[in-house]
Amino acid sequence: MKLIVGLGNPGPDYERTRHNIGWQVVDAFAAKFRIALDTHEKNAMTGRGRVAGGAVMVAKPLTFMNLSGDAVKLLINGYLESPAEMIVVYDDVDLPIGKLRIRPNGSSGTHNGMRSIVEVLGTEDFPRLRVGVRGERFGENPLRDYVLDDFDPDEQEPVAESVTRAIDALTLFVRDDLKRAMNQFNRDPTPDDNLPNL
Repeated sequence: MKLIVGLGNPGPDYERTRHNIGWQVVDAFAAKFRIALDTHEKNAMTGRGRVAGGAVMVAKPLTFMNLSGDAVKLLINGYLESPAEMIVVYDDVDLPIGKLRIRPNGSSGTHNGMRSIVEVLGTEDFPRLRVGVRGERFGENPLRDYVLDDFDPDEQEPVAESVTRAIDALTLFVRDDLKRAMNQFNRDPTPDDNLPNL
């Protein structure tokens, strides 16, 4: 089974913030594949389904961001043989809105949620999908305030497009094709990306 974890903070005040783009991607992925995110277990909301012929679980940790590792460890211990069967989706202020970066492993950087996961698991060897949230107003306010703000109205369209591309990238992860996902989605989007796969 593959596990897709979206990072975010619980509560309506955080629902549409930049810091919760991981939750937004997981919600959209679950909706596309008709996976009900309705089970409260292991400090997370989870749902299970089949995607591209494979079993998949989607999860949104209900811990606050800086304790994400606690929920992730419970999920891995309960359902996976290795952290490598999991991909974590989270916001990245170093990437402009609309950009994605997929890596098979790597450091946590400055992201508190990823720092918690790496610390609790004791490994950096698991895939991650970073979703750009850096807009034109970046730098006007402290970083904490910026990531806890909602996206601006003129950012909604590129955010929606990046969520759609993230779903496609996650589908390739479920198919055990992380390398193709990296080749296809780590580059800038082009108009051809919006064409149907024939």
